[in-house]
Amino acid sequence: MRTTRFVVPAAAGVLAVAGLAGCGGGDDPDAKAGGPIAVKATDSACEVGVTEVEAGQVTFKVTNSGSKVNEFYVYAAGDRVMGEVENIAPGLSRELHVELPAGTYETACKPGMSGRGIRGALKVSGTAATVAPDAALSQATASYQRYVQSQTAALLTKTEEFVAAVKANDVTRAKELYPVARTYWERIEPVAESFGDLDPKIDGREEVVEEGMPFTGFHRIEKDLWTTGDVSKDGAIADQLLVDVKAIVAKANAEKLTPLQLANGAKALLDEVASGKITGEEERYSHTDLWDFNANLEGSKAAIAALRPALEQRSPDLVKQLDTEFANVEAALGKHRAGDGWKLHTQLSKAELKELSDSINALAEPISKVAAVVAR
Repeated sequence: MRTTRFVVPAAAGVLAVAGLAGCGGGDDPDAKAGGPIAVKATDSACEVGVTEVEAGQVTFKVTNSGSKVNEFYVYAAGDRVMGEVENIAPGLSRELHVELPAGTYETACKPGMSGRGIRGALKVSGTAATVAPDAALSQATASYQRYVQSQTAALLTKTEEFVAAVKANDVTRAKELYPVARTYWERIEPVAESFGDLDPKIDGREEVVEEGMPFTGFHRIEKDLWTTGDVSKDGAIADQLLVDVKAIVAKANAEKLTPLQLANGAKALLDEVASGKITGEEERYSHTDLWDFNANLEGSKAAIAALRPALEQRSPDLVKQLDTEFANVEAALGKHRAGDGWKLHTQLSKAELKELSDSINALAEPISKVAAVVAR
């Protein structure tokens, strides 16, 4: 995660209020004709083509007309993430397919991919909650739910071990456990991110301070481990980390996922790689970014694997392309193995980082088509 997405600093609050009019939008003729809802995102506005839609599957086409990389979210009450599309570069467009029950929501553009974003109201009318998935999609959600449960169980176990090492001021052991514990978090990050401010409390980087939150969680302990080598005063932070991880585990295991959430999550994990792991921003003190890179890739592949029977029925050529590009990324990343783990980010050359970036971008292209196939 780059920084918290939920708590509002004063400046961001002003920006959000100023942008509400821009987010409201009017009557989008394409949307009325059954096409995607147009969203024009700039550095200072978020113009959504409509403010009311019918319940069921909704598609937004987000065009970034600004100078900063942008994101687009649909939030339910309590900043619950119903759908998101990240890493929209200037001049590009991306689609978000999301299932929305009747109710009130907020749309949000996030220029610079940080802060609360520029928000607007969205009303969803009618009675349809979701489009009933066929048997293959039903099996996909059940399969992926089992995967989430396996990862959260391991996350809890390894976090407990990590916290114990921190509280014992066993720096060597804590450093060993840090990337291992985070592997299980990174594999299911889109699920974890959907539960309000638990995500930034656990995974927020130092920038959360600018957005009104204390700097806690994994990355606060990471900083102390690799800068001072002294975590003797981090006991309370470690205890809170474990409390928050337990809360995420309980929520994630109770969550009922939809096929579109799997498809969007698979893409969101690749966006995490592109925006934080390739750049070295995520693990700026430990430089263990390739552990996260691999975990994000594995999580994305697990979501696609769960959807595979349905995708083979609906778009077999897309499945072949996905297989090829996943293999290409794995081959590129595999060059940087170091024992049971990975080289440090600082050990890779610019050319090696570019090769990894190019392979992720090539995989992102077919992954971006999965949601539309699932939504048919």
